Amino acid sequence: QVQLVESGGGLVEPGGSLRLSCAASQSIISFSVVGWYRQVPGNQREFVAIITSSGIISYRDSVKGRFTISRDNAKNTVNLQMNSLKPEDTAVYYCLTGGRRGNNWGQGTQVTVSS
Repeated sequence: QVQLVESGGGLVEPGGSLRLSCAASQSIISFSVVGWYRQVPGNQREFVAIITSSGIISYRDSVKGRFTISRDNAKNTVNLQMNSLKPEDTAVYYCLTGGRRGNNWGQGTQVTVSS
């Protein structure tokens, strides 16, 4: 079972930036998809961004043009660069890996966008 550890969350003012990183305990190229979801209290976890093994990238509409997902296969990391942050981006952000044996989730990192 892959272990995923997120980092990079914190408190930022509206319009600011954060870079999240997900460190995986095994090669991320073995997964069909890797990406990021987020969750606020009382709501379901929602899709943010994914990148497939073939390089196809998808973003949630509300983050297009502001967030950029990337991966470093050599370092087994998945990153999410978040720019022009808005209060509505406040959530716990979770790293995801998905493949033939199911999905794996990290413990999450808190992102708070507030003035």
